[in-house]
Amino acid sequence: MLAMPASAQTVLKWAHVYESSEPYHTCAVEASDRLKAATEDRYAIEVFPASSLGKEVDINEGLGLGTVDIIYTGQLFAGRAYGPIAIGGAPYMFRDYDHWDKYRNSDLFAELSAGYEEATGNHITSLTYYGERHVTSNKEIQQPSDMEGLKIRVPNAPLYMMFPKAVGANPTPIAFAEVYLALQQGTVDAQENPLPTIQAKKFYEVQDYITLTGHITDALLTIVGGPTWSSMDEADREALETVLDETAACATQQIIDQEKELVQWFRDEGVTVNEPDRTPFREATMKLHNSEDATWDQETYDRLQSIE
Repeated sequence: MLAMPASAQTVLKWAHVYESSEPYHTCAVEASDRLKAATEDRYAIEVFPASSLGKEVDINEGLGLGTVDIIYTGQLFAGRAYGPIAIGGAPYMFRDYDHWDKYRNSDLFAELSAGYEEATGNHITSLTYYGERHVTSNKEIQQPSDMEGLKIRVPNAPLYMMFPKAVGANPTPIAFAEVYLALQQGTVDAQENPLPTIQAKKFYEVQDYITLTGHITDALLTIVGGPTWSSMDEADREALETVLDETAACATQQIIDQEKELVQWFRDEGVTVNEPDRTPFREATMKLHNSEDATWDQETYDRLQSIE
């Protein structure tokens, strides 16, 4: 008779493009022990930060190939595979954080997640607050016309170009890991990200101004690859889903806390932080919400806007 081990531990690979100092990473690292406890050591997690397993496009593709098991990704990257899920990452789609939070827990988000799973085979478990995206630049911006012709780096997903297009800027897709160098060398004049990311990636070292446009209330999807999800039994799936939801809550709260403190922190570092009237930026952008660039239908848009 062969002596078989009581349990063969599987280590899931969790890939993302963020720094190891950021809450997305530190909260994910903590998830491993919780998953081990919940699955009686059948599953653990190893987290790979800072694009170490590939750029955002690569890790999205890796889910279906089985080269990664879990990823954080922007909604607009997931939207490449299933357009409607991108609506949550579109500019000025939400009135405020509360609107976003209600969307995260809505039937609409559950339906969009199911549509993504049907299209890709991959399973969305959670939505983590990424922060309000703001513009950093080497020229002062107070109104949309100040962005005319501005060469601004955006992530490599088409909908990230909606806001720059609306204000007459020139969106330039560059991979996340290459942004600091592109700003330093003047390949682009500006970029846009939440304050915690601007701090973690040290973009403020090579940019003079931060303009609090708040043009995207952004979030990261946590997605488990289809091959991994389908190989797990129901109890282990439930355990993983719970742990990943807890991880999303952990990172979300830390990002909220950081956002409150960082405006003053940047000012103390000598960066000029401007708080313009967002209304003209919002009005210019909302005209494009259901244009040819939209990857959702009018009904989905109306349902999101009607969430109270």
